[in-house]
Amino acid sequence: MRAAVYKGKHRFEIADIPTPLPGPSQLLVKVHSCGICGTDVHAVMYEIAPPGSVLGHEFSGTVVKTGPMVNRWKVGDKVVGGGGEPPAGGEPAARVHPRYNYRTMGFQGGRTRAYAEYVLMEEWEPLALPEGVPEEAASLTEPCAVAVHAVRNSGLKLGDTVGILGAGPIGMLCLQAARAAGAAKVFVSEPAPARSRAALSLGADAVFDPTKEDITGRMVDLTDGKGPDVIFDCAGIRTTLDQAMNTVRRAGQVVLVAVPWEPLPLLPADWMAREIRFHSSWGSSPGEWKISLELMRTGRISMKPLLSESSFIPLEGIEKAFEALMKPSTQLQMVVRP
Repeated sequence: MRAAVYKGKHRFEIADIPTPLPGPSQLLVKVHSCGICGTDVHAVMYEIAPPGSVLGHEFSGTVVKTGPMVNRWKVGDKVVGGGGEPPAGGEPAARVHPRYNYRTMGFQGGRTRAYAEYVLMEEWEPLALPEGVPEEAASLTEPCAVAVHAVRNSGLKLGDTVGILGAGPIGMLCLQAARAAGAAKVFVSEPAPARSRAALSLGADAVFDPTKEDITGRMVDLTDGKGPDVIFDCAGIRTTLDQAMNTVRRAGQVVLVAVPWEPLPLLPADWMAREIRFHSSWGSSPGEWKISLELMRTGRISMKPLLSESSFIPLEGIEKAFEALMKPSTQLQMVVRP
C-alpha cells in the first residue's frame, strides 16, 4: 500500500509499504479521509516523530477485512478511526499516568497510522459512522471531541458569555460546542479574514482582529464592563494566555485548549486579584467522541465552514501541507485523501 512515511528533518516520502494483515481480533480499514492534526504538525516541527513513522490519527474509512474473532464489525462497515472504549488496563497514559508529560511521553511510535491507504485497528477501537454524517466530516471527530471535552470540563453554564481566542479548527469547534452547551453570546478573536467569516457563519456574535483592535476592551465593553464568563485559548501563541486572563470576568474561567510549545509571558499582578480560575484541557474521552458524532448528526456542529475544495490533498501533497502549517496559517483544515 502507499503511505506518507516521515523521513526526519521535516521530510516525507510516498512509499510502498506492506499492507498489514489483521490478527484474530483486528480489522483492516481502507482510509477515506484523514485530517492533519496540530499534534502531528508539532511532532514534525519539533522532531518528536521518529524517522520511519506513518502519522495520522483523525480518520474515517471502510472495513475491508476482519480477523476470525471479530464479531462487532463486518466488511463494508463505515467507521470513525477511534472513540472506542479501551479494555481495562489499556487506557492511554494521558488519562492514567500520575506524572504524564506530553512533551516527553506523548508520541506513540511503532504503529502505522492513517496517512496511508489502509490502517489496522483493534476491534474495540473504532465507532460506527452514523447515517447522515459524511465521511469527510467524520474524519474530524477527534478534534470535535477535543472541543466537546474542553467545553464539558469548563465552568460554562446556560446563558454564559464566552470568548474564544483563535478561530482555527479547534476554535471553530469550541465555538459550536459552547453554543450547543447553552452559551448566550460568543465573541471570537481571529486575524485571518477567511476564518473570521467562517466564525460568523457558525454563529459568533462578533469577531475581532487582534492586530487592529483591543480584544480585552471590546469583549469587556460587550459584557457590560465585566468580561466573558469563560474564555477558551485556542491559539496558544505568545500573548493569548495572558490576554485571556486579562479579559475574563472576576471569578471567571480561562481554559487552555491549544498546546503551546514555547514559554509564555504572564504578568499575574494585572489579573490575579480577580481570583480567576484556570483549567488546562487535554484530549477527550470515548463518550465525548459519541457526543461529537451526535452533534454532527443533528446539525448542531457543522464541518462545512472548515472544509472547502482546497482542504483536500493527496498523499503527494502532505509535505507541502506540513510546511505551510508549521508557519502562521490562515488555512481552516487540511485533510488527506490517500
